Amino acid sequence: MTLFGHAISMPALYGQLLIGLINGSFYALLSLGLAVIFGMLQIVNFAHGAFYMMGAFAAYFLLTLTGLDYWFALILSPLIIGAIGAVVERLFLKRLAGFDPLYSLLLTFGLALVFQGLFQNYFGASGMPYSIPKQLAGAWNLGFMFLPVYRGWVIVASVVVCLGTWLVIEKTKLGAYLRAATENPTMVRAFGVNVPRMVTLTYGFGVALAAFAGVLAAPIAQVRPGMGADIIAVVFAVVVIGGMGSILGSIVTGFVLGVVEGLTKVFYPEASNTVVFVIMAIVLLVRPAGLFGRA
Repeated sequence: MTLFGHAISMPALYGQLLIGLINGSFYALLSLGLAVIFGMLQIVNFAHGAFYMMGAFAAYFLLTLTGLDYWFALILSPLIIGAIGAVVERLFLKRLAGFDPLYSLLLTFGLALVFQGLFQNYFGASGMPYSIPKQLAGAWNLGFMFLPVYRGWVIVASVVVCLGTWLVIEKTKLGAYLRAATENPTMVRAFGVNVPRMVTLTYGFGVALAAFAGVLAAPIAQVRPGMGADIIAVVFAVVVIGGMGSILGSIVTGFVLGVVEGLTKVFYPEASNTVVFVIMAIVLLVRPAGLFGRA
């Protein structure tokens, strides 16, 4: 197959499709966390990439310092980084409640630079390896391609967590309280709900999603201070395209744009680094609120 002057083999096409699904898994998880935080709290969390990086480092520390393997890290790292996020909300972001979201963007952008600078100062810019767990080593022969088991696990885990989060927020009483607290916190307080605590836990949960993605990414990409900065711009583009605060929009758009980016590397490699931002510009011109967003 030939397109735009490039010869394309089917194995390369399948390989890039797989890479697109994997990248889409990370885009979906990270943009979901951003959407939860913005949709519920009206906070533009630019520190999200830093928390993603810290999730990977937490897994690395748990392995090297305590000997806890990947499966423990997959549970403990999001809890640890989520708790750190809750502290950040209580100490800093709580003071910006009621202000324009631009203030939270500037604050979290500064925090991201501080976190990344601290880790880079102590660990350098180069990455550190994190091994794939033995249970997920090897590959499946699908007939038309070999699928690494760990890559398949990343896709499945991302889908399960994303859909589970969507169901909790959209279909449960807890989710109803969360949505109501963003619209009318005074009324929710009248029902005996501690709104400030709910805000803190919501921010911590959004941060935990980023940390979960970081643990999933650790065996694929080396654990390094710049890993969050490399992905956060694309993730924000995903959130804008899906619609700021739209849970379903973030999930669907994350996976779709990951696949589009992967296929672009096959059919037109020169545009692979900009295709997401081109799509974002077009969507903003046609539908400023995003594909799934509300004005």
